[in-house]
Amino acid sequence: MKRVIAVANQKGGVGKTTTAVNLAASFAATHRRVLLIDMDPQGNATTGSGVDKRAIALGSCEVLLGECTAAEAVVTVGTMAIIPTNQDLTAAEVRMLGMESGRDRCLRDALEPIRTHYDLIVIDCPPALNMLTVNALVAADSVLIPMQCEYYALEGLSALVATIEQIRSAANGDLEIEGILRTMFDPRNNLATEVSAQLMMHFGEKVFRTVVPRNIRLAEAPSFGKPALEHDKDSRGALAYLALAGEMLRREDEIMRQ
Repeated sequence: MKRVIAVANQKGGVGKTTTAVNLAASFAATHRRVLLIDMDPQGNATTGSGVDKRAIALGSCEVLLGECTAAEAVVTVGTMAIIPTNQDLTAAEVRMLGMESGRDRCLRDALEPIRTHYDLIVIDCPPALNMLTVNALVAADSVLIPMQCEYYALEGLSALVATIEQIRSAANGDLEIEGILRTMFDPRNNLATEVSAQLMMHFGEKVFRTVVPRNIRLAEAPSFGKPALEHDKDSRGALAYLALAGEMLRREDEIMRQ
């Protein structure tokens, strides 16, 4: 498995960063080489992985602007590696907007020398369809879309799918949807069940069978600077992301066999 996966959804509060951090940790637990890239100026994936974003010397900001190589910005945390970030990334986006050409390929070009060093590269995107997200989508092989099963999430999903189509036709013809992950799911909620059924009807096998439940251990793990797998490996949230990693690997095996 040599893949770059962007975790994206322009709607905030859907468990995007939680998914990026815990999916990366779950793959790392299977003894795969994993790199997590924080592309959100809020730096939540950075702190959630145990890195102090106030003490960052080199991060995704410097990588995007060509001030350092991707390899120089990598920090090892436990069993996985991370390119951290902080609010300086907002300045990088502003500077990229002033570039005459190639501004959507900054991350892709930066990752080219190290792509083969990792089995999986996970990119945590900001909750917006901005230049940072575009860079992530151009650099990625596929997009994993976390979403809550509610009405407004469906509207946001259609906008994201349209953006993916635009990126595919203009800058990254190989980009595909890795899958849609239902997060913070409560089966007792009738609306959640209804929206889930609509997702299955419209997207079929692109909807992961794995469902991430609402889970207090999953919610509190970032405050300890740990993925849920390290905070409480037996929690329902940690087990859900391990199941997701397993489902993705089985899909990969099926594709290889076909």
